[in-house]
Amino acid sequence: MLSPATAQEDLIFRKSTVWKMLTPNDKLAVYGVDDPIIDGVACHYTVPEKGGVSGMFGVAEEVSEVSLACRQVGPIKFKEKAEQGDVVFRERRSLVWKKMQIVRGCDAKRNVLVYLVYTDKLIDGSPQNSTSTVPIMPWGASGEPPKCSEWIK
Repeated sequence: MLSPATAQEDLIFRKSTVWKMLTPNDKLAVYGVDDPIIDGVACHYTVPEKGGVSGMFGVAEEVSEVSLACRQVGPIKFKEKAEQGDVVFRERRSLVWKKMQIVRGCDAKRNVLVYLVYTDKLIDGSPQNSTSTVPIMPWGASGEPPKCSEWIK
């Protein structure tokens, strides 16, 4: 299910991994994204970006490897209710068929937000994925932290 709010990513930096003489280099790109409905949570993910001629013209199919790290960066505040597996962020990884998604869930027993990143295609997906968890903790003098189970079903 697609959440009504999806995040916008910020490029943090890129690092070249393969040098190419006349076309753009292959790179690793690190992006940051804030959870659009939960204030106080930010995720960073790293994706490979193809260079060469296909990368230069935006027609390269990117590989499925993505790493993910999410953290509490301020007091947690839920803006609206959500469902397990709602999309936080989605990005196309090929001209037409492949997309990368970051989705969110709640481990109610531990009061932990769980974020999963994976890529899929129209017909099939990739088993490659990465998971990151954010324990909901008090922040400053904010008192008792909210329970994710009251907001994510």
